Amino acid sequence: MKKRIKKIRGTRTCGGGSHKKRRGKGSKGGSGNAGAYGHHFVWSLKKGIRKGKNKSQLPLRNRIEKTVNVGELEEMLAGLIEEGKAEEKTDGSGIYLDTAQLGIEKILGKGEVTRKLTLKANKISRTAKEKIERAGGEVKVEVEAASGV
Repeated sequence: MKKRIKKIRGTRTCGGGSHKKRRGKGSKGGSGNAGAYGHHFVWSLKKGIRKGKNKSQLPLRNRIEKTVNVGELEEMLAGLIEEGKAEEKTDGSGIYLDTAQLGIEKILGKGEVTRKLTLKANKISRTAKEKIERAGGEVKVEVEAASGV
């Protein structure tokens, strides 16, 4: 049996019905990058197309950062010390914690800090930094190179 595509070749409309049905750009969902954030979303992700003045128009699900509040971080400390992901310093400098190792991208300021912390973080909010320093701690912010995305 012949394959359908071979069977159709040579006919006027190649199986598309009336010759009027496949005329304009409407039959393919628009021209150019139309529908890049709508009906052609997956196609636009594959091609890496981003439109508009603001290049950060990618959908939220691709931009979500893992964030933790300082209050939550304080609650997690006991478990992190047991697991060996945080070190309690004996010289009185408090607890050393590298948030990048934990997969935390940003620290926010909600909650209270009662322990002396030495944090190494990629991003931290102003209020979180103030609260940690008020408790006698220290914050080291690593500046990442801009990726241009």
